[in-house]
Parts: sequence; structure tokens; C-alpha cells
Amino acid sequence: MIEPFPGAARLSRRNFLALAGLGAAATAAACSRGGGGGPAPTAIGPDSAAVRAAEQVRRADIGTGNTVTASLQARPTRIDLGGVQVDTWAYGDRVPGREIRLRRGDLLRAELNNDLEAESSIHWHGVALRNDMDGVPGLTQAAVAPHSPFTYEFLAPDAGTHWLHPHVGMQFDRGLYAPVIVEDPAEGGDYDLEAVLVLDDWLDGVAGGTPDQQLDALRRGGMPMSGMGMGHGGMTGMGMGAPVDPANPLGADTGDVHYPYYLINGTLGTDPFTVRARPGQRVRLRIINAGADTAFRFAVGGHQLTVTHSDGYPVEHVTGSSLLIGMGERFDAIVTLGDGVFPLVASAEGKQGQGFAVVRTGAGGRLDPVIRPAELDAPPITGLALRAREDVRLDRRGPDRVHELLLGMDMSGYRWTINGATYGEHTPLEIAQGQRVRLRFVNQTMMFHPMHLHGHTFQVVDGQGAGPRKDTTLVLPNQSVEVDLDADNPGQWLVHCHNLYHGEAGMMTTLSYTK
Repeated sequence: MIEPFPGAARLSRRNFLALAGLGAAATAAACSRGGGGGPAPTAIGPDSAAVRAAEQVRRADIGTGNTVTASLQARPTRIDLGGVQVDTWAYGDRVPGREIRLRRGDLLRAELNNDLEAESSIHWHGVALRNDMDGVPGLTQAAVAPHSPFTYEFLAPDAGTHWLHPHVGMQFDRGLYAPVIVEDPAEGGDYDLEAVLVLDDWLDGVAGGTPDQQLDALRRGGMPMSGMGMGHGGMTGMGMGAPVDPANPLGADTGDVHYPYYLINGTLGTDPFTVRARPGQRVRLRIINAGADTAFRFAVGGHQLTVTHSDGYPVEHVTGSSLLIGMGERFDAIVTLGDGVFPLVASAEGKQGQGFAVVRTGAGGRLDPVIRPAELDAPPITGLALRAREDVRLDRRGPDRVHELLLGMDMSGYRWTINGATYGEHTPLEIAQGQRVRLRFVNQTMMFHPMHLHGHTFQVVDGQGAGPRKDTTLVLPNQSVEVDLDADNPGQWLVHCHNLYHGEAGMMTTLSYTK
């Protein structure tokens, strides 16, 4: 629960910086590279006064709307994927879990009942929430013990298409995920209906296999040959900054795991999810990639996509035939629908197979679930190519602190690293409240990495101050991406690759607020 303090309702952002002991002078001192020989900085913990103060500022700035309640029961269950029965873990015996929908400024009170025989948690992916509700055991909270409850309570400060999943081991490569939609009351005038589409790669319960067994097999077998020759601890990256092929931006090495199935909204193309509408209607597609090791190229047969949002934030509209979506990314796109029955396809990039759903606005027969729309052959729109809408861009100023994150691999085993270290061996990236922070992701490997930052959105640096606002960005093979963020949400925050296998094999670090 929030712990109020005197004068909280009158707090402004400026007063909050002073309250946290990090006013302009202190911030400038903390930014200096020399250090000055003063006392060692102290990490700001997830249950600190600074975290409580930040939540009070959010309430004062946004106002508190309704209280929305949700219940999530994590338990073993048997799921029908559309003709294929699997034993897995899920919320409320369904995949995806039931959608949580609220409005910007609402207070969410969600109870997790962990009926698994394992510890668990919930991370609210994309929500810039208070640190002690972020769901990372060992960093922001204690793990929720088997057969125990935990209540998450926080203000939802930003509208957007988000999702939830555990942050314990390989759990979200099972069925433990669900969409979280935070509505903006000012939106809705440019479309007639919505469809939430959750994309996933699936192996759990197939031929008795589990994601944990898959990770164990990768560790026993060492680094796949397709990734050899690159990375920290092996040979250095070759061809750094070489031109990217727009038709094949991820390169030749697009994953470590073979998946037997790909799903849209928890079902196979043999029993496809169907979007029902009328000809001429404009549908807003909210697309979430909940896959663990697969990027998807997404298209609607016979239609163009107009991308309007990336990771919840509005972008200048871009229209194209297909869209590339990395793990953890979300895009909103508006499609003006024709008359008939159309395939809605999420093709596993660089792999064999696709997720398949249907748009039905009129008469027409059953579509073949292996059909490949011609739209998939066009170079895809990527998040890196988008521009933030002017009203959500960060103000133009240089960074107070720069951290370089070298994304690498260790040839001695299946070991993925940031700055040469795995999570637990890492050195936290220190920042201070009020700073403009630049993260420079340098990919020294031949695989792409979707890098996700908890608790914040950042702006991709494009030289014009107009890169997209995101929380998850693709870093392509042998490429670098810089992102800027405002340090306005104190605590300890994870930065990691959202390829679950890479993250669990070490490609995680922390962004650490200090004072």
C-alpha cells in the first residue's frame, strides 16, 4: 500500500527532486565523471521513501481515477491449442490469461494466487510503475511462494498496449502471460473497433518437453554454431555497423529454439481466432509479441497497415504491407477492412511456421492456415524506423550520464553477457534522480537482441530528437542503438534481452538509482 507523507498532495516534480535529496546541484555533482572522492553512493531500494514519493507525484500529476481489480490464479492446467492438447501453466486455465483493461490514471489492484509448485511473480511489462510492484524477485520483491498470494497495487500512469508475465526462470515460455490495456480517454476517434492479438511461440507440453528442458539442452550443447565467431568472450564483432538489408533486417541467425507451433491468441490456425467486422470499418489492432525466442513478421492479406503506436506511445503514422515485431515489443496499427475473408498472419522470422488468424467481414469459405500473404514479402516496418509524435518527444538536451552496454556471448558455453558479465556477476549501471541518461547498446554478436528496460520509456536517438518512445528496442546484429531516458522513477530496474533464453543465460543487468 502507498504510505502518504505530509504535503504529498502539493508535490511537484521539482519539489520531488529536492525531497529525494537530488536537486539540481546534487544532480550535477552526481553527473561528473571524476567522482570527487566523496562517499560511495547508496542504492535507492524498492521500498524506500523516494519510491513512495514518486508514486505520490504520479497521483498528484495525473489524479487518481477508478480502482480496477483483477485476480490471476497461476496453476498447472491442460490447454487446447486448437486441436492440440498440452499440459502447461496458465492464469485461470486459459492462454493468454484474461485481459486486464483500465484507463490512464486508474489504480490497479491485482491479486496473484500462486497455485504452482514453484515460486512466481508478475512483471507489468511496459508500465512505468512504482519499483516495489515491478515483479523481479531478488531485485524489487521477494518471490511469491508456492500456494501463496500477493497483491500488486499501483497507478497506471501511461496509456498503451502492454502485457504481464512472470519474471522467474522460464515461466513465460509456458502459458503465463496476458494483455494489459491502458486506455487513453482522448483516443478512439480514428477507428471503429479494436482487436488485441497476442503472438507466441509454443513448445511447452509438446512431446513431454518444457522450456526448462530446452534451456538445459542449450547449456549442455554450448553456443549454437550459427552464433559463433562473435561476442564478448569470443572473437569481437566483425563488420560492426555494416549496412542492414531492409528485406531481412535480423540477418541469418534469428533464434536458438525450434518451436513446433506458433499461436495467435492461444490458438493454432486449425481453429483460428477470428476478428469479425463490417466492410469499411477501421480496426485498431493491438499486437503483442509474447514469444520467447521468435520475432514475427505480421501482415493482413489484401490490406495495408498504418502503424500508430509503438510500445504504447504514439508515432507519426507510417503505412506499409508488413511489420516486424521483436519479443516484448507491441505495436498498434489501424486497418481499413475490405469485404470478405482475409488471413491475418504472424510469420516466424527466419524460421519455419506461422501464427494464423482470420478477419471476416463478409461471405467466404475457410482459409488454408498455411497461406502466405504477398504482403509478407515487402520489407517490413520496424520500430527503429518510426518517429515519435511531436507531443511525446523528450525535450532536446544532451545526456548527463552515458552507459555503454556491450552485448556479447561466451564461447565456453551457452552464456550471454552484458559488458562481459552475466546477471549476478554484473556491475550495476548507476544513475541519479533527475538525470538525462543515455544507454548505448552495442551488439557484438550475430544475433539480434530485443533490449527491454523496466520502469521507464526511452527515446531512440536518431540525431533529430524524433526517434520513437519505447521500452523495448531491437538491436540488430553488429549494430548499435542509443536511447535516452529521464531518470524520474527511482529504484532498482532490470535491463535485459527479451529473448528469454538469452536473458536466463545471463544477458541482464540493472539500472541502479543512487543517492
